[in-house]
Amino acid sequence: MAEVIPHWLTKQADLSPEAIAMELEDGSTVTFKILKEKSQRFAKQLAQRGVSEGSHVGILSTNQIPMIVAIHALSYLGAVGVLLNTRLTAEELNYQVTDAEVSILITADHLKESCQTLNVNHIQSFSDIEAQPGKEVTLKSELDLGNTFTIIYTSGTTGFPKGVLHTYGNHWWSAIGSALNLGLNKDDKWLIPLPIFHVSGLSTSIKSVIYGMPVYLLEKFDTEAVHQAIINKGITIVSVVTMMVQRLMDRLGDESYPKTLRCMLLGGGPAPKPMLERAKEKKIPVFQSYGMTETASQIVTLGPKDALEKIGSAGKPLFPAQLKIEQTTDELVGEILVKGPMVTNGYFKNEDANSKLFDNGWLATGDVGYLDDEGFLYVVDRRKDLIISGGENIYPSEIESVLSGMEQIREVGVAGKTDNVWGQVPIAYVVKHKEVTVEAIYTYAEKRLAKYKLPKEIHFVEGIPRNASNKLVRSKLIDLY
Repeated sequence: MAEVIPHWLTKQADLSPEAIAMELEDGSTVTFKILKEKSQRFAKQLAQRGVSEGSHVGILSTNQIPMIVAIHALSYLGAVGVLLNTRLTAEELNYQVTDAEVSILITADHLKESCQTLNVNHIQSFSDIEAQPGKEVTLKSELDLGNTFTIIYTSGTTGFPKGVLHTYGNHWWSAIGSALNLGLNKDDKWLIPLPIFHVSGLSTSIKSVIYGMPVYLLEKFDTEAVHQAIINKGITIVSVVTMMVQRLMDRLGDESYPKTLRCMLLGGGPAPKPMLERAKEKKIPVFQSYGMTETASQIVTLGPKDALEKIGSAGKPLFPAQLKIEQTTDELVGEILVKGPMVTNGYFKNEDANSKLFDNGWLATGDVGYLDDEGFLYVVDRRKDLIISGGENIYPSEIESVLSGMEQIREVGVAGKTDNVWGQVPIAYVVKHKEVTVEAIYTYAEKRLAKYKLPKEIHFVEGIPRNASNKLVRSKLIDLY
């Protein structure tokens, strides 16, 4: 039997019509009532262009209100939103729109011209759609939690990207699990500096509707804009990755954030311990989390009471989730497996990956970690990033964590390089904060790392390759030199 709930935006607009749903940097706001009206109007305009239940609609946009409106509009039609990364090349986008069977692409006005090389019959900007007359159609008043709402492609650092199917239920349970962990305050305002075309940004925009909570929306991460928002705009929660925390702490200097900030929700992979300890000293409430596109955002998160005691841990699984470590040797470390109602049912048109990675509801994440005696998860690294040197396992994140403890180093990335003797050796790429020599880095590292873990080469670079969520892309490090 299908499990249905009232349409979440219609419901929230009824409960809190004048409450603020979205706030922008320029001070303008959109209420839940206005967001509902805009989304329903846009849905009818999309219907005029032939979008109907089951249609796959590509959305290519930076963070802006029309993008949010378009996503909700699709839910009123029962159509599926395929969220596309604005940083991809035309070739990469063409793979995704073809694989996802996209019939129409809607895009931010400023991106329309760059989309003309894409293999989609109908390409429309937000303004093009808004200029259309609406078609009188019956809009959805309920949401079936088992139906697919969005498709987001994995980063595809190995092989071709895979289209992760998200149901309404995945998004619903992600929001419920987060609320049961972080709690809900009547004054909450969640800042989104991460792209909505990634699962973290998307899930926060849906939490806004489910919680009746305002979201402070930035088009992209900007250190000063985030800093000022936390100081002056009553931000209580902000989603971040490691690089953002480091830059915000540098900007903060000797100042302090107001007590209104109750959570910096940190995702995007293992965080350097020196950074976490520095945040603790500055009384910045950083809560580590663990999640992926396949889990509709976070699935493991440190709770408020554990954030300062379990530095380095991603926490415990959220209430409706399960986790286990599949050990292949006698070591405690093994592959992380997860299960729960926020976990995807699978990948679009990819039976090979579905049969390999899913087993009786359990998803093999490809990440490596361990549980401590109290059941707290420590994520060690991506399995594909593991460096095996002379039979020894070397985790790049461990080396990065150690080197980032040097005040002279702003950023560091470590990757494996093929070696005829050892199989692989670690190479470090360093962005300087202050002047430092290779010799000084080795002197520092030798006291803190086993000899076989020491980088065989250290290269100074201008920047570290990152994706649209500002996560380190280790597969591109080797191209820097």
